[in-house]
Amino acid sequence: MLTTLLERAGRRDRVAFEALYRTVAGKLFAVQLRILDDRSLAEETLQEAFLKIWERASSYERSAGAPLAWMIAIARNTAIDRLRSKEERLGKKSITETKTGEDILQFLADGARGADPLEAKALRHCLDGLETQARETVVLAYCYGFSREELAQRYARPIGTIKTWLHRSLKTLFQCLEGG
Repeated sequence: MLTTLLERAGRRDRVAFEALYRTVAGKLFAVQLRILDDRSLAEETLQEAFLKIWERASSYERSAGAPLAWMIAIARNTAIDRLRSKEERLGKKSITETKTGEDILQFLADGARGADPLEAKALRHCLDGLETQARETVVLAYCYGFSREELAQRYARPIGTIKTWLHRSLKTLFQCLEGG
């Protein structure tokens, strides 16, 4: 269904785009809210993300992965860009300095605001199967928007090591979530 809607949006079908918006806006908003921790900013950034999705929908290819993952990546990157811009304007500490392991695990305890409770429970179960450092790295990257560079600094590891941790951890998570 999402693939069809996204492909139709790529052909500038406004009705399909509206249906796509209604279907995924809540999930994308939850991702952005988690990163930005500011409801009004997340609402504003959600609109930016959907504008990018509209502009790039024609470039989506099924072989690139699931449409929801593709859209989440756009929403996530838009939120991260906004967060960095906001931090630069306000002269705030880096996000790396403000999030602790407790904050990361609290995200999971909260059930990933806006997520389906069964999906959140399955995700928590699969994340529990990862080693602590691998779990924290995934949550920091995909829930809090940490860059690979920030993670490398936080864990005093080369960026290549962080990329490997993320790749392996995501592969393990996807296998677990798919029941394999």
